[in-house]
Amino acid sequence: MVDAAHSAFLAAARGSTPHHTPVWFMRQAGRSLPEYKAIRGDGSILQAIKQPDLATEITLQPVRRYGVDAAVLYSDIVVPPHAVGFGIDVAPGTGPVADRPFRSADDLERLRPLEPHSDVSYVIETVKQLVRELPSSVPLLAFAGAPFTVASYLVEGRPSRTYQNTKRLIATDPDLWHRLMERLTQHAVAFIDAQLSAGARAFQLFDSWAGSLSKRDYDEFVLPHSRNVFSSLARLHPNAPGIHFGIGCDHLLESMLSAGPKVLGLDWRTSIGDARRRMGADLVVQGNLDPALVLAGRDTAIAGTARVLSDNAGHDGHIFNLGHGVDPSTDPTILEEVVAHVHESTRR
Repeated sequence: MVDAAHSAFLAAARGSTPHHTPVWFMRQAGRSLPEYKAIRGDGSILQAIKQPDLATEITLQPVRRYGVDAAVLYSDIVVPPHAVGFGIDVAPGTGPVADRPFRSADDLERLRPLEPHSDVSYVIETVKQLVRELPSSVPLLAFAGAPFTVASYLVEGRPSRTYQNTKRLIATDPDLWHRLMERLTQHAVAFIDAQLSAGARAFQLFDSWAGSLSKRDYDEFVLPHSRNVFSSLARLHPNAPGIHFGIGCDHLLESMLSAGPKVLGLDWRTSIGDARRRMGADLVVQGNLDPALVLAGRDTAIAGTARVLSDNAGHDGHIFNLGHGVDPSTDPTILEEVVAHVHESTRR
């Protein structure tokens, strides 16, 4: 069990003073690690996730390699709809793909409520294994896809740049849209609740593609459901801080913060200083090194890291991360140096 008094991650997430700025990386579980590629195997990530021993080892690998301050569960945002039989998989090299996308009220029948102990027992077992094996200072971070981002995959049937089918559904059948979002809110709450109940200590809600919406549409068609996720989990797990993150969401940050997270994730487009000027000096943030800088070599990555730390200006409420996920072609030794630099330059 994690000793909260010795966890830099939990201290920073709660706005307390950590002994150094904590670090973790989105998509840190595998991807660029040779040890990951050696054991991952072929086929869909969803099949690997169903093997608790394998998922546990993959989650632990970056903790050992990088010395990060939190482990993020090896999972995927489409695990819940896949588990209830909607008919969605993750195609290698493509992403989530549904042969029969969500198009009408009849499709809600393929998206029944999630029952974690029968539908995703393998995830619960993985979490329990990780809680036993992680160092006492490294908490496990649960996660789920936010209702909008999961909905976009179900409605589009695959990754999209335009989200035309999603926006069409919002515009032409808002009642069905809200019913879909209510179902996906239940999935997100049940999925994160199961992870936290099994021993995870914090969570992140990924709304990766919310930035495709205008603020008006976000506030009307997304925010009430995201707020429901955070408020429900706050009632169930009041001591588990939640992080809210999306890409290209600068115009939505105030709304995303109003959903109720303890920590606001920033991509590389918004400076930490500007976020605090807009939303308050006590804002706890996560971010936000541009992942491309890590691909540009050690010196460029360390210089970028130093700029992020300078932007934070010594504020206790900062969790260092990239502004999006680790690219599969990343050199792991550079991420090792980034972690070491953050720890050494911020040690209290």
